[in-house]
Amino acid sequence: MLQKTCMRNRATTARRARVTLKGIVAASQSPRQNRSASRSSCATRAIHRDDGAMVPASHPCVARQVKASPPKAVAEGASGERTASANTGSRYVVVTGASSGLGLRCAADLARNGDHHVVMACRDFSKAERMAKEFGMPAGSYTVMHLDLGSLTSVREFVDAYKRKGYPIDALVCNAAVYLPTDPEPSFTADGYEASVGINHLGHFLLCHLLIDDIAKSKDPRVIIVGSVTGNTNTLAGQVPPLADLGDLRGLGAGLAGGANVMIDGGEYDGAKAYKDSKVCNMLTMREMHKRWHDSKGVTFGSLYPGCVAETNLFREKRAWFRWLFPRFQKYVTKGYVSQEEAGQRLAQVVSSPEAKKSGRYWSWNGEAKSFGEGSAGGSGGALFENEPSAEVTDDAKAEKLWDMSLKMTGLA
Repeated sequence: MLQKTCMRNRATTARRARVTLKGIVAASQSPRQNRSASRSSCATRAIHRDDGAMVPASHPCVARQVKASPPKAVAEGASGERTASANTGSRYVVVTGASSGLGLRCAADLARNGDHHVVMACRDFSKAERMAKEFGMPAGSYTVMHLDLGSLTSVREFVDAYKRKGYPIDALVCNAAVYLPTDPEPSFTADGYEASVGINHLGHFLLCHLLIDDIAKSKDPRVIIVGSVTGNTNTLAGQVPPLADLGDLRGLGAGLAGGANVMIDGGEYDGAKAYKDSKVCNMLTMREMHKRWHDSKGVTFGSLYPGCVAETNLFREKRAWFRWLFPRFQKYVTKGYVSQEEAGQRLAQVVSSPEAKKSGRYWSWNGEAKSFGEGSAGGSGGALFENEPSAEVTDDAKAEKLWDMSLKMTGLA
């Protein structure tokens, strides 16, 4: 009797938390208008990036490949060359989106431990330099290089510049992302792809392919792609509408055929869903890389959910009351709250620790969060464990199809 009562109480708590969380997220989003116009408008818009900068993006009907400004690399110290040579015994780790949020905290944690040289791959070059100093990253422990994931040309130029410098690479952390939940109309990359899939997925997809053979030369090679609980529908957060769902990838197929390419599943634009779908792509890609490359190249591939980082810049598009309430809701109700500092330490752990050297895994931490659903995890504290992603994330046939399409979209096939 006591066991049944406890189970009923837990189920009731789960339902209440689910309804409350859905209500908070739904209320925070502005009404979407003129959806049909969003696919026909040729107006140039601004994309809010993970590093707080803004970059204009054109609609596909006027989109053209825009050549990025020549990338440059500067390490803190008297000169980039001298600083690099002073750290030849360190593991070189490239972190995208390292000028703010999770990426910055991860980069700072790795740089301060003395065993790593961090390459901060960012669009906003000056901001990355400024934040590295503000977060106490020692001189000689990092290098800043220009990378705009919204331009496939910029990705290629970054890789060329990196190789010309002669730097080794032991690990690649694909962290940068855009999240545009309140935008009524889509934004597009320089190559004409919807911003969330173009930056969060395709830019990283190309970057991994161009660097994988160099990474494989390391004694402890790793590629880590940041996932999200919102992309896993077997969790409480993943059940908050709109749900992640790539469908049959007809949206990507339409883009390849020269038609409209807004949502991966071919549906109407929804900024929150576009982000969640891009995270599914990230996790599918990690699993497919493991299947294709782990045995042949010896690289460890992993993804992770570092917990609910409720104060990250990803939520800058939300209304002010939501940005105030959401962290407190996660901290005191769901117990899923994780500070940016702790989340950064968790990402650094997956990059460097022996316990995270198993390939093809989706990592989480069993903190104090109330657990609803088999894939749930989070909250401060706890130990690293292998989480269970959703059925869509483990769909091998969909992963192969996404892989083949992504090869064509990035010019690799």
